[in-house]
Amino acid sequence: MATDTTTDTTYWTSLDSPLGPLLLTADSSGALTSLSVPGQKGGRTVQDTWRRDSGPFREAERQLRAYFAGELKEFRLPLRARGTDFRERVWAALDDVPYGGTTTYGEIAARIGVSRAAVRAVGGAIGANPLLVLRPCHRVIGADGSPTGYAGGLERKVRLLTLEGAL
Repeated sequence: MATDTTTDTTYWTSLDSPLGPLLLTADSSGALTSLSVPGQKGGRTVQDTWRRDSGPFREAERQLRAYFAGELKEFRLPLRARGTDFRERVWAALDDVPYGGTTTYGEIAARIGVSRAAVRAVGGAIGANPLLVLRPCHRVIGADGSPTGYAGGLERKVRLLTLEGAL
């Protein structure tokens, strides 16, 4: 049986930003599958089998530039992050945290219907978010209001929260 490899193609591009170079990846449908920054915990790195092509990313680049310029508050892009059912529920809850707002790990746990005892697991799922900035895990802060933990680095988290007026 022949395998259709076109559906397995990963496209990538790099975009300069105030956070440093952003590595964006997309699948063959054009849906964004990741946004990584240099030194990111669990971030992606370019693979030999990936195809460099800025074409699938034109709208993402436009929206990211507008976001960093303070002109865009909500991304409207096709996203396709794959994870466990639990991680996908956590990531979907992140999408509900508005620009300029923040939430806590405990509040995310409550939103997805798990106990406060699951806060560590929620934190792990947030830390595994493959779509930094686009899926706003930077808006999740500690219960005491401090900007804790960010796979892209705490300095970048503070920068994003400051841009959005949350700090």
